[in-house]
Amino acid sequence: MTTTLLLARHGQTIWHAENRYAGISDVALTDTGRAQAEALGRWVAAHPVDAIWTSPLSRAVATAEPACRALGLTPHREPALRECDFGVLEGRTLAEFAAEDPTAAEAFRADPVAHPFPGAEDPPAAAARGAAALRRTAAAHPGERVLVVAHNTLLRLVLCTLLSIPAREYRRVFPRLRNAAISELRMNSDGSAALLSLNVPCGTDAA
Repeated sequence: MTTTLLLARHGQTIWHAENRYAGISDVALTDTGRAQAEALGRWVAAHPVDAIWTSPLSRAVATAEPACRALGLTPHREPALRECDFGVLEGRTLAEFAAEDPTAAEAFRADPVAHPFPGAEDPPAAAARGAAALRRTAAAHPGERVLVVAHNTLLRLVLCTLLSIPAREYRRVFPRLRNAAISELRMNSDGSAALLSLNVPCGTDAA
């Protein structure tokens, strides 16, 4: 039996508006991010789901809230859906890091898995925990539709894992998941997956 997972990145935050890495830092949504969350809520009201799972970080919970309100659902907060820890890049831009350490920045651009930021979470470990979380979600809702609100880098790493794409290619194959857009993933009972759509807008053009 298959489960449909509707993956959504949270709405725009005060750091993402400046392209700063948020990671495990708990930063708030902007007005644009809140509008994106409301648009996602309206989309879900028109395309109902059976359950809603979110990262525990407040930006993901706030993004899921309008959808929960529309359907009268209580979100399941899954710690393993949190964003990757970006180490020294938390709260900074890649350009700022490159100005300080151009060699390390270039190594990251060439292979972000082999050369993560100093102090950052191991990307394969993050991918493994995120993929396991999505498999648990699917197993808990066989044959159902589930909205999953999480994060840009984590979801891109997880998609690579589930679709048998080398993790080092996540930035090239999936340049960006748009804020509060829907990517539809079909999860099969044997743990395999198929990507049915990517970055489908819900009424706002995500930044």
